[in-house]
Formats: sequence, structure tokens, C-alpha cells
Amino acid sequence: MRALVISGGGSKGAFGGGVAQYLIEELGRNYDLLIGTSTGSLLVPHLATNEIEKIKHVYTSVNQKAIFSRCPFNVKMDKWGQETIAIDHFSVLRNFMRGSKTFGESKKLKTLITDTFPKSDFEKLQASGKEVIVTVSNLSLHKTEYKSSNEETYEDFCEWIWMSCNYIPFMSLAKKNGCEYADGGFGSLVPIKEAVDRGATEIDVIVLETEVTYYNNLPSTNVFSLLSNLHGYMMDRIEKQNIAIGKYAANNTDAIINFYYTPTVLTTNSLVFNKEKMQAWWQSGFDYAKYKNVELNEIKEVDD
Repeated sequence: MRALVISGGGSKGAFGGGVAQYLIEELGRNYDLLIGTSTGSLLVPHLATNEIEKIKHVYTSVNQKAIFSRCPFNVKMDKWGQETIAIDHFSVLRNFMRGSKTFGESKKLKTLITDTFPKSDFEKLQASGKEVIVTVSNLSLHKTEYKSSNEETYEDFCEWIWMSCNYIPFMSLAKKNGCEYADGGFGSLVPIKEAVDRGATEIDVIVLETEVTYYNNLPSTNVFSLLSNLHGYMMDRIEKQNIAIGKYAANNTDAIINFYYTPTVLTTNSLVFNKEKMQAWWQSGFDYAKYKNVELNEIKEVDD
């Protein structure tokens, strides 16, 4: 059984979409199982139903206003032309006064999900025989949960996709079935083991981060940058642990894993959705997948 796994990574999901487009359209990969975390969960339903151009349009046209119903930060350009992030204190204070537990709210993302993934596409997915899994973190029970398109209703599945993307405390804290849920990346950023446990024998894994660290974070300048650095540290540890566990599980079942990392640092803040950059990242992902597979074929020919 062939599986596709796409990690979390916010706006860097555009790169993952480009990689997946090449694998599906150019190499003809037909995946039985697709598993996504956070931004990966936004991609996998559309990839499973071959609605690639639709999700490409979303990723290359989306902006902050399409994601946040209450955006907790401001994006400005410094004198060197670099994007800088700062807390929008007025927006955050207003959010707290309304009883919110988080700095911002991402309810517009929930609407975007249902608008771009209608019930007809969900029914098409279920009829295809493919299974799509999204990862969520159950904060109440301290466990990672995997929600399957084969076991959920359309409404519930869309909610799970949304919850998988809620990067708290900057986005909404969701409640369902008496539990609080947040971004799936807090528990399983790269859910390789889940693919192995579900019987995958060959797994293409798109990791929306470089394989090695190429930079040091700058000193924190405000609360937002401190939290971003802290979250980045935790996510880096979770990613490496997930990959190590996934490799171990694959070795025990003789499953093959093909990794696709980002070759360069795309951004240091994946909560910023810049249309021009995301257009470039999608094409970059497509080109990188093409280059890597040409290189692998050349190596195989030499070995033969």
C-alpha cells in the first residue's frame, strides 16, 4: 500500500503542494492512504480527489484575512525589506475581553475549508476507496488522535481539518466531544508511524523543514517572537522524534520511506501568508521533486 504523509508547516504547505503535484501528476503516484498534520491536513483531501489546481489556487492566493477572524499580530517591513512581526496589542486585548483564551481567532479558516472542500468532494473521496487521515492534538486527554475520512461525517471531518491547523495560542482553541483540541503538530508533526501502523509499504514523506539547521534564531524582541522561538524549538524536537520513530517502525516492517525536505529555509515565521512567496514556493516544490527524482534515476542507472 502506498501512502503520502505531509507534515505541518503553515504557509510552507505551498512547497509541499508543489512536491505532491509532481509526484501525482508527473510520476503517476496513486496513493491509497494520505495523512496530513496542520497545513498537511488542508492539502491531503484535495490531493486524494485530484483537485490539485483548486488547492494550488487557494495556497497561492490566501492571505491573513482569509485565515484569521481576529489576527493577533501585525506584519511590517523593516528598512532592509524583511518582514517583521509584532503583537497587535489592541486586537489581543479585545479578544481577551470577549472571553477568548487565545491571542487570535481563526474561524475564517473554518469557512475557507468548507468553501473549498464541499460535501460533493467528500463523497467523491469516500467513493474513491482512498483514505485520508488528519492529525489533531487532544489537550484534555494529552493524546494525539487520527481522524479518518472513512469514519467521520462531512461536517465532523471539516471540523477536524480545522482543528488540526489551529496553532495555539495564536489561533482558535477548539472544543469537541467535551475536549479541547489544537494543532496536530503538537503531538505528531510528521505522522510516519501512523502510516506504517495502517499498513503502508511505501511512503512518500514531505517534511516542510530543512533536513539540517541552517540558521540561528535572532534574539527575541517581543512576546510574539519569544513565543515563536519557543514553539519553533518544541516543533523541531517533535519533528526529529517523529522521524526517528517512523524510520524505526518502517525498518521493522520493511516499509520504504522516500523523504522530501525543503532544500532551503523558506521562512522563519510560517504564520505569515504572503501570496507572492507562496506562489514561488509551490513552483519550487514542484521543481525540487523533479530534480530529486531525476537525480535518483541517474544513481540507479549507474548502480545497474
